[in-house]
This record gives sequence, C-alpha cells and structure tokens, in this order.
Amino acid sequence: MEMTPDAILSAWIRDKLGHKPRDIALFRRALTHGSQGGPSYQRLEFLGDRVLGLSIAAWLYAQFPDDPEGKLSARLNAVVSREACAEVGRDIGAPAHLILGKQAREDGAQSSDNVVGDVVEALIGALYLEAGLDGAAAFVRRAWDGKLDPRGEAPKHPKSALQEWAAARQCAPPVYKLIGQSGPHHAPIFTVEVTVGGKRGGRATAEGSSKQEAETAAAIALLKELT
Repeated sequence: MEMTPDAILSAWIRDKLGHKPRDIALFRRALTHGSQGGPSYQRLEFLGDRVLGLSIAAWLYAQFPDDPEGKLSARLNAVVSREACAEVGRDIGAPAHLILGKQAREDGAQSSDNVVGDVVEALIGALYLEAGLDGAAAFVRRAWDGKLDPRGEAPKHPKSALQEWAAARQCAPPVYKLIGQSGPHHAPIFTVEVTVGGKRGGRATAEGSSKQEAETAAAIALLKELT
C-alpha cells in the first residue's frame, strides 16, 4: 500500500528528528516557503533560531568550562551560522521535503543556504513546541555532533581574522562594499568587495546568499590571497 505524503513526512521526522509528530501540519508549515502564498515557516524559524542558540550555548558552556565569554561567543557564532544550519539541513535530507512555489523551485531555492538553513531553524521551532526544550536540544546535539571540536581553539571569524591581519601590518582596516545584487527576492545573490589599504593590502570579491555571507566569503578570499 502506497504511503500518503503525510505518512512519508511523519516517517522522515521520526527518523531524522527523533520525534513522532502529533500535529503533522505544524511540521509541514516548518517546511513551507513563503512562495507558496500561504502560511510559511517564518514564525517557526524565529522561534527555532532562539531555541538553537540556547541549546548550543548550554552545550558549549558545559563542553568548554575554561573558555571565557569571547571564545564561547566565537564558537557559538561558528556553529549557528546560516551555512552550518544549511549543512545540517542537507545532512538530514530537508531539501527533498521543502514545499516551494513553482517559481521558487525553478529559481533553485531548494539549494539555497538561506532557505535550507531557515527551514532547519523552523523544524527546531516545531520540535520545541511539541517536545519541549529537552526534545529540541537532543536533536540539536545529534545533528551538530562532530561540529564541535572539544580540543580545538575557538574558531576565528574570517572578518575578525582579516581585521587582525591588517592591524598587525599597520594597514587601514578592511572596507566592505556591496557592488551587486541579483536573483529573485527569495533567493538573492549579493556581491561584495573587500579592500585592505596600504602597500601590503589587497582586494577581493565574493558572492553569497546574504550580504553577511558575501562579506565573509570575501574576507576568506582575501585572506587566502594575502597569506
């Protein structure tokens, strides 16, 4: 007997989120993009973003008892980034379950870090509503397992690393400039140029699905060029 779409979705949630959904419509909404024209994942994403942050913060606090606040913040920012959330989404197969409007699907929203990352946060929000903080945190720890290195140094954000590189060489600080934006509203592409002044400076450009993502990519590109 062929499974219904709701049964398929329910089985996936049990397998990947470790939770048997009571209200499948809640999780369907967590996977629904605004291009559908009706209720979307945005409110659940808002909630899930906070639940994810708290879950990771508590985990880091326990994992790194000797780290000061600055290092904990650096670790947190690295593992709750849009790129990290999108990676988790692909790990659990979320893109295959996205509910997209025709144009969004044609425009490649299914592969967008912004969309996949937002959906992961929305799923965490839905999980929190049904399973509470313990249930949501349990999923977060499973899904993010291996992304925290208990022996490693706190990761340094590429923009901070570039700024430190410039300061150490008495160069003017990095300047980021948005030089282009393209793509549809639901899957924009931003192009950013970063420059570091002085004789030993340089410039690089990069693209991203958000201005922040493009700035980070540009900083990475320039660091590779300079170091």
